Amino acid sequence: MRAPRVFGRNESDVSTIQLGYGDDSIDFEYDASRFEVLTTDQNSRPLGDSEIGAAFDNPIGSPPLAELIEPGDTLLIVASDATRATGSAQIINLLVRQLIQNGIAPADIAIIFATGIHRAVREEEKAELLTSFIAQRIRTIDHNAYDDANLFSIGTTADGVPIELNRALKDHSKVILTGGVGFHYFAGFTGGRKSICPGLASARTIEATHMLALDFERGGRRAGVGTGLLKGNAVSEECERIAELIDPTFAVNAIVDDEGRVEHVFAGHWRTAHETACEAYANAHSISVAEKRDIVIVSCGGMPYDINMIQAHKALDMAAHACVEGGTIILLAECSDGLGRPDFLKWFDSEDSGALERRLREHYEVNGQTAWAFLMKTERFRVHIMTQLSDADVRTMRMASAKSIESLLADIPPGAQGYIMPRGAALRPFVS
Repeated sequence: MRAPRVFGRNESDVSTIQLGYGDDSIDFEYDASRFEVLTTDQNSRPLGDSEIGAAFDNPIGSPPLAELIEPGDTLLIVASDATRATGSAQIINLLVRQLIQNGIAPADIAIIFATGIHRAVREEEKAELLTSFIAQRIRTIDHNAYDDANLFSIGTTADGVPIELNRALKDHSKVILTGGVGFHYFAGFTGGRKSICPGLASARTIEATHMLALDFERGGRRAGVGTGLLKGNAVSEECERIAELIDPTFAVNAIVDDEGRVEHVFAGHWRTAHETACEAYANAHSISVAEKRDIVIVSCGGMPYDINMIQAHKALDMAAHACVEGGTIILLAECSDGLGRPDFLKWFDSEDSGALERRLREHYEVNGQTAWAFLMKTERFRVHIMTQLSDADVRTMRMASAKSIESLLADIPPGAQGYIMPRGAALRPFVS
């Protein structure tokens, strides 16, 4: 992932910006009199080890980490998977070192990847997520939401669905959550309680909580569910209730910069520190615009944000906030891992989003909801995508493939105004 860079040119109002695309970037030359770049404050700097360590020692709503553990404890550290940029390599390396300094034996520490229903973390990704030093010395556990042998039941949801979580949560005396905080289009924010549910829950439990995003009586999205919403958000509150059954010992929530480096850390009580992090993130990553515009050029921000189509949808969702109805969205999403789920495309057999929603009412699936949200946007906007996905798959999702940004702009009236969003999922535009 590379930070967006804007370069001025000698010609009047002409600039070049680098837009993340997979592990690389695409240079785009644009007319600054037509396009406004929407981005967050770039003045922050990455934190050093001592500053992150200080957050462990001065937590939010909790005693310091050193007071919560003692020799003989068994520690389970929950880490995000390869679809997230969380600064985990730096944070977990420091966590493990501090735990060992406080008398915890390395053999009593394990790290589990909160994959939810995502694919398993690959061996080479573990070294990237944890550092090679930690990956080689600390036992890692792969969560499988479909493997009943590694799950245990801890109650039921309000609708009577069993709450099934990874057995490792019960087999260790202390649980430490780690993760990154960002916007989520129906859970409100990532991080915090999501490390437990959906991160370490069974597919059945994940389905039961995600289903709460839809209003099956009135149709559409349930009131209170959406980007940047926690209080009154049925999905977030149910995931929080499930996390409370585990009552994690400690949590480290990170906010990362455009290059995936830790720029803020909120450590402490698993709920209180997360809420504080969400408030800080929303304040720093929301931007007021005077109007919606005809064109939005949006990059997911490169890897891991465009690792697959399901993840890339989050950038498309944010771009929709800045585009006029019927306008054009140009999405840069490499999708080196493909769609994200082999069965994702089946939902696009529906005639339209209304028909897809009716299918969900009859037989709900988590990724069907993502497909529904996706289809509603491709119905409202003309969406073009630069991607590695096949033209056939792109057409099935009601988009059009693009070879370059310039070729698309050639067919748009020269007076049309637009926005450029270099890190789409990390910025929430709103009309003031």
